[in-house]
Amino acid sequence: MLIVDAHCDTLSEVLEKKIDIFQNEGHLDIKRLYENKKSVQFFAVFVKPGNEAYTLANALKQIDILYQAEKEYSRYLEVAYNTEDIERILSEGKAAAILSIEGGEALSRDLGVLRMLHRLGVRAMGLTWNYRNPLADGVFDDTGGGLTPFGKSVVSEMNRLGMVIDVSHLNKKGFWDVIEQSEHPIIASHSNAQALCGHRRNLDDRQLYALKENGGVVGINFCPAFLCDSEQADINDVIKHIEYIAGLIGIEHIGFGSDFDGIARTPKGLEGVQCLPRLAEKLYSLNYTEQQVEMIAGKNFMRVLQKVLNV
Repeated sequence: MLIVDAHCDTLSEVLEKKIDIFQNEGHLDIKRLYENKKSVQFFAVFVKPGNEAYTLANALKQIDILYQAEKEYSRYLEVAYNTEDIERILSEGKAAAILSIEGGEALSRDLGVLRMLHRLGVRAMGLTWNYRNPLADGVFDDTGGGLTPFGKSVVSEMNRLGMVIDVSHLNKKGFWDVIEQSEHPIIASHSNAQALCGHRRNLDDRQLYALKENGGVVGINFCPAFLCDSEQADINDVIKHIEYIAGLIGIEHIGFGSDFDGIARTPKGLEGVQCLPRLAEKLYSLNYTEQQVEMIAGKNFMRVLQKVLNV
């Protein structure tokens, strides 16, 4: 079964902790990704707010890590630029990697940098991390402002280039500005339902409805703090968010957004990328049809990629 995971922070972990990207003790590595078969993994390039020259250099180092891994482990993984690439890579028995930026600070306030990152293979971007940047406010630094003029120009340019806009971490006003402006479906790569867990990183029902009308997808985040009021979350808490969102806006708008290697702990039963097939098995046990499970596991995100990347 095709499995698409819309967010992991493995590249920044490899850069900061000097761990082996092929095989390690973290949540995700290339070996386990490959062993899952038919895997499409978004690799986030996470940039901490700070000196803009530093954040861009840091982003380039992480992009280089993935390309060096592609070169060294070419039989296991390849970077994809569009859905034709994804289909070819999977048919060759390899995992497909998609580069994504997490934090518009990496653009150094310049659309030219965005265009160059696209040339380097970046195909998605989260406009903010938790804090305000030159594009918009983040959920932890919310002044009530929406997209800045530069942020609006970034959304337009991403639409033109064929890049997926990611609204996870964006404040609500920024979210609504993106919904109004984007001509293409958007994603919330790693966010959950606020009705089940009130964390400000989650989406409220109005936002989820808007995501449906936009044709987008929300990737269920495995961070326990986003799943429930206890740090003792398990796979059933993930299922609760899937079922709530399915009941609210339909199965067509749900996917996986694990946040592996970006969270301090994982739900019991989902300790790493090797556990992703368990979610499919759990859904089968709850009488979801094969078609429904395939949509949640990967086909919903593939639909967005088909519409956005192949412009």
